Amino acid sequence: MRCLIVQPVHADGLELLRQAGVEPVLCPKPDMETATRMIAGCDAVITRDAGLSAAAIEASDRLRVIVVHGTGHDAIDKDTASRKGILVCNTPGANARSVSELAFALALAAARRVPAADRNVRAGLHGFRERETFCELSGRTALIVGFGATGAGFGHMLKAALDMRVLVYSPRVSDLQGFERVASLDAGLSQADLVSLHTPLRPETQHLIGKEALSVVKHGAILVNTARAGLVDETALVAAIKAGRISAAGLDVYTHDAPLGALAATDRVIFTPHLGGTTEAALRRVAVASARNVLTALSGERPATALNNPAELAV
Repeated sequence: MRCLIVQPVHADGLELLRQAGVEPVLCPKPDMETATRMIAGCDAVITRDAGLSAAAIEASDRLRVIVVHGTGHDAIDKDTASRKGILVCNTPGANARSVSELAFALALAAARRVPAADRNVRAGLHGFRERETFCELSGRTALIVGFGATGAGFGHMLKAALDMRVLVYSPRVSDLQGFERVASLDAGLSQADLVSLHTPLRPETQHLIGKEALSVVKHGAILVNTARAGLVDETALVAAIKAGRISAAGLDVYTHDAPLGALAATDRVIFTPHLGGTTEAALRRVAVASARNVLTALSGERPATALNNPAELAV
């Protein structure tokens, strides 16, 4: 049996496959043209944020399972997979600690304008600390939007390290682990000094943070997004930053051209290249969990994290 590895994964995950008699097939480039060309003869696929397109899935001849290395699965064409009788599953929670820690780092870096300060020092420019304003987060209010493993972990970090009041907007989650639920997104935004996004991208969450939401956000709030780019209307965010409604933003996810466009021109946005789950420990956990999902599916069992309905699978 063979498993196509669309993007690099930790060696421990590959070794687990080999020990079970599954040959990892490494894509030389993480694009869909390469995946489409190499997918024939593969029983499984492990992919990261590159996803797997309808064309690649259609080109498969014996594919049984697609495993997402991580949580987000919107880049997988699940309809095509289901039509062809292919299971799709992900590995939620395995990199949650790593993503929570990056959200924490982005929040502090945004509050103290660390990247901009660094650029000024390196350029030999003076007066940055006198010209700009900075804020402390200790004792202030945070809004966590989406309360899965990452959002919950981040909330506990904020409470333990900074004694922040933590509000949660997450209509689907019942157990908020002692934190305070807000009745609506607007109610949370109007109170929060820090807003952090941890919710999946669904039709109803597309541009969740858009013009309307940013019109009610507490003046001077910090925005952090380590979840999905589509949660934020970047044009509206630019306007909110210029108006001072958002004082700074830390983005680990964004549209392709954002670092070269109007968001970057504000000098109040931190961009990181999707670093959330890239610590060594997290990469190992996710790769091993992905490999285990492959082996479970190839053994004829349904992984616990399967995303498509068995009733939709082709006979």
